[in-house]
Amino acid sequence: MNAKAVISKEIFAPHDERMLGAVQVKRRTKKKIPFLATGGQGEYLTYICLSVTNKKPAQASITKVKQFEGSTSFVRRTQWMLEQLRQVNGIDPNRDSPEFDLLFENAFDQWVANTASEKCTFFQVLHHTCQRYLTDKKPEFINCQSKIMGGNSILHSAADSVTSAVQKASQALNERGERLGRAEEKTEELKNSAQQFAETAHKVRFQQDK
Repeated sequence: MNAKAVISKEIFAPHDERMLGAVQVKRRTKKKIPFLATGGQGEYLTYICLSVTNKKPAQASITKVKQFEGSTSFVRRTQWMLEQLRQVNGIDPNRDSPEFDLLFENAFDQWVANTASEKCTFFQVLHHTCQRYLTDKKPEFINCQSKIMGGNSILHSAADSVTSAVQKASQALNERGERLGRAEEKTEELKNSAQQFAETAHKVRFQQDK
């Protein structure tokens, strides 16, 4: 089970939430810490996760989850309601880049995703979620590539793939049905021919016996 699947199971499922997407990140600029106490928890991995409650009305949120060095478990850290998200900055609309910024009502973070494609996937899910669950005060998406905002998102692509698969399966079943139908017709014709041959042979034999 990969890290994101474990996060979904350990962090969100127990709170009756569904994780919609996640991206592994590192800070672009380190926070200035005036004093680092000894005996700290050391290195860690950070994930920005998007989730929604199963209970109605559904509420979406963005959660910072960490995994500390030497540990197999994940820890929930800061969480914001999706309504608190004010701006999503893709940094460069002309190229695939892993950098992005998130601006909330009371926080601002500058991140670098593990890969540019991972960031793109997270942005597509985030944009779709904002459109679906926020009626007003939607966050501003700036410096984002058109494929994130347009109709070529992974969500639409997945839907198209499923639709295409269903259509192909339906067509295959129809063609199979037609072949079976033709086979049944051929079988019936052969059966009738055999019956007619038997009747004719019987009549010939009967006439010969007279």
